[in-house]
Amino acid sequence: MPHAIRIHAYGGPEQLRWEEIEVGEPGPGQVRLKQTAVGLNYIDTYHRTGLYPLPALPGVLGMEAAGIVDAVGPGVTEFVPGSRAAYASPPPGAYAEVRLVAADRLVPVPDDVSDEQAAAVLLQGMTAWYLLRRTYPVKAGDTILIHAAAGGVGLMVCQWAKALGATVIGTVSSDDKAALAHANGCDHPIVYTREDVVARVRALTHGEGVPVVYDSVGKDTFTASLDCLRPLGLMVSFGNASGAVPPFEPAILAQKGSLFLTRPTLFHYTSNRRELLAAASELFAVLRSGAVRIHLNQRYPLKDAAVAHRDIEARRTTGSTVLIP
Repeated sequence: MPHAIRIHAYGGPEQLRWEEIEVGEPGPGQVRLKQTAVGLNYIDTYHRTGLYPLPALPGVLGMEAAGIVDAVGPGVTEFVPGSRAAYASPPPGAYAEVRLVAADRLVPVPDDVSDEQAAAVLLQGMTAWYLLRRTYPVKAGDTILIHAAAGGVGLMVCQWAKALGATVIGTVSSDDKAALAHANGCDHPIVYTREDVVARVRALTHGEGVPVVYDSVGKDTFTASLDCLRPLGLMVSFGNASGAVPPFEPAILAQKGSLFLTRPTLFHYTSNRRELLAAASELFAVLRSGAVRIHLNQRYPLKDAAVAHRDIEARRTTGSTVLIP
């Protein structure tokens, strides 16, 4: 029988268990995917802790994987057994050797992209796509701020924004991560453990502030992010790596410059098949052009997912990470 990583209760990495599962035949509109690589993303830790509850317990984590179609259900015409495919979409359940997936949430994997690359890039890359192309369309001459610039999404945002002609300011926790971010398009890495982020951003923008801040950190950076924005700037809060942002009075947005705030998710930007395929197509195009490179810096056996979770939460990882079934 195939195996999966399941949790029976919310909590720490110790809740992750390697267990046998039953996977049936695909139903209407489904495929059965034999997974060859599973993407590790910070949202997986939110599901594990219960910050974002799973549909039910026991449950399987994971939002992203790539593999080979093993069987197709009634009504599926876009994929056949043997097709290479990948997904980055709810519901969770990717931490498995074999899984049933809705065919309309799968994208074909191009011949020049490996399964590991697809699993490492799809969720983070399409996140970078909607941040830069949809939520705030970055244009040449913009100066942007991205937190966690040496992380998986951060490195892609740095590269893609630079290719669009932007000046990129990024926050990182160490000199090594500053060097990595700089090598990937971050013009001005700020080591937040010893530097005043707001003061540096204001100095780099001649006191004006930036038009947009992309913040996946949450509680620890929220106020500073607002203080880095110019009047009418956009605060994009797309993650909670340090915890959820505490409640606040909306009037603070007026006090700090009539600011805009959005809390977007990838899944709203790719809710229909046309948008999903457009996002994946544009992502694969920038990969193919070399404008964005995949940094697949960590691999773990899927059965050792607990180790991977400890490392990502301790900020010991850079770039992208895959779990190998």
